[in-house]
Amino acid sequence: MRLYDDLASWWPLLSAPADYVEEAAVYAGLFEDHALRPVRTVLELGCGGGNTASHLKARYQMTLTDLSPGMLAVSSRLNPECEHRLGDMRSLRLDRRFDAVLTHDAVMYMTTPADLRAAIDTAYAHVDKGGVALFVPDCVRSTFVPTTSHGGHDGGGRALRYLSWSWDPDPGGHVFITDFAYLLRQGTDVEVIHDRHEMGLFSREEWLDMLDDAGFDPIVVQADLTDPGPVDVFIGRR
Repeated sequence: MRLYDDLASWWPLLSAPADYVEEAAVYAGLFEDHALRPVRTVLELGCGGGNTASHLKARYQMTLTDLSPGMLAVSSRLNPECEHRLGDMRSLRLDRRFDAVLTHDAVMYMTTPADLRAAIDTAYAHVDKGGVALFVPDCVRSTFVPTTSHGGHDGGGRALRYLSWSWDPDPGGHVFITDFAYLLRQGTDVEVIHDRHEMGLFSREEWLDMLDDAGFDPIVVQADLTDPGPVDVFIGRR
């Protein structure tokens, strides 16, 4: 996926930090409502460009992890005061625990039950007793609908516009596709790029069963996020 590889430096023009104010506030509220201990330290699995953390870092000591060196570089520039660690959410082990773990849209790249269970196990391994883990997929099987969206920003002598198209090639399976078309402008030159992302799709029951099997006390709640809107948030308390 080129967005997280050679195009990573364009990320702030696709998704700006200012767009995450309300979303970060929702996550902070869920931490406070569901943790059985004060939340001071937070591990984010799949932080991407660090947009969510840019708002949470004022309240918590954030440790940010991602599989992409390019995205960690973007986040490090935005959040220099936060610890950054390169790692795969399926296998990362930092040998310490946190009051809370956050995994939001990056969990959509878990495309098999084994991948998702491994990511859940990673979260469990890093949550201290009385702590909480939040998992915020963009959708579950029953809420998935084919969609298109568009957006983009200008900045630093460059500009990006995108069109995304999500569709399901195999209804009933665990994978759907999101195709992105990017228009990247530098000066008067414009480049067009197609980038395909495979996303995971699981039922609420699969989510809750995996969380329970991993050792969490799980529940699911609805949260109204600015984008993509009302979603299922899976909460695991340890």
